[in-house]
Parts: sequence; C-alpha cells; structure tokens
Amino acid sequence: MTDLRYTLLGDGASDKVLLPVLDWLLANHAAVPFTRQWADLQRLLDPPVGLEQRVLRAFEIYPCNLLFVHRDAERAPRAARIAEIHAVLQPQPPAVCVVPVRMQEAWFLFNEPALREAAGRPASRNALNLPPLRRTEAIPDPKSVLHNALLAASGLHGRRRRLFPVRARVHRLADLIQDFAPLRALPAFAALEADVRAILLAHGWA
Repeated sequence: MTDLRYTLLGDGASDKVLLPVLDWLLANHAAVPFTRQWADLQRLLDPPVGLEQRVLRAFEIYPCNLLFVHRDAERAPRAARIAEIHAVLQPQPPAVCVVPVRMQEAWFLFNEPALREAAGRPASRNALNLPPLRRTEAIPDPKSVLHNALLAASGLHGRRRRLFPVRARVHRLADLIQDFAPLRALPAFAALEADVRAILLAHGWA
C-alpha cells in the first residue's frame, strides 16, 4: 500500500518539534504508514496572512491525506482555539486540531534523561526544577521552563551559556523522546490522541 501523507501546519518554525509527537500517535493508532510534511510557509516570497489563508496555502503546496493544524492555547481555553481552527477548515482534507495547553513546550518537560542528553550532558546532575507532569498545563510559561532546564542541564556559564543554541536543543529533545505515552496524563494530549484515533477510524486507516 502506498504511504499516506500528513501535513503539519503551525504558527512558526518552532512548531516543527510536534512532528515526532504526531509520528508517535500515528504509529500507535494507524494501520497504514504515513509520511510527514512540514508546511514551511515562511519560505514563500509572499507568506499568507491569517489562519484561513494559511490553511488553504498549506494544502495547496503540501497536499496530504490528513492535515494537522497547531495553535497553542496560551491564555484562551482549548475549546476556543479548536473553534477558531474549525471555523476556517475546508471539507478536504480531513483535519485534526493540535492545541497544547498552554504551549507546546509543556509536552516536552516530562523526560529528564532525554532533556539532559539534548543539552549535551546526559550524565549531568544539575537540578533542572522540572514540574510534576500533571502540573505542566498550569504553568504560565512552559517555554521559559523548558529553556531554563536545558540551560541548567548544559552546565554552562557566562558567554558559553549565552551562546548555547537552546532552540536547536529543543528540536533535538523532540527527536530523542521515543515514548510520549506519559503525556496521556494531560487532558489536552489525551484529547488530541482521541481525535487522531477517531479520524483514523472514520477513514478506515486504523
């Protein structure tokens, strides 16, 4: 069987870290293989503005069988972000909303060994001050928490700490994590998994 394709449309370049999460979900629930695409609309000479235009251009340039649209919940309720996305989606292709609470970085705070390895010091013992998993959705700024944890794990100081490529190490962290099952304790992730399972079943891909 020919592989199906999925496309991830995000708000910015940092959203690419969600690809390993989606790969894991599809590997666990799809009976058919999917290949992934990142909708890199910022490379266009005239990037589309507004969610509706971005969805249209993403499907035009990165045609797929399944579209994932990411928006962080930030200060809005998750349901409000879902409604915003559904308001602009077209009938085709089938689409799933990816809405972490509050930011996607909350989904990468649970694996301390992978975080230390991503920082380049897997044997480090520096205190990382990671929150308990079940509290990560309540953290006002999980991006800062994650970046600070990577910096702490690096053990660097002064100029070397300031030059530490923390954003690149976040992407490395996403690739290092092999099992996202612990995130099922978070309501937003559990809802995403249920949506993925439902759409796969509805289209005979489960």
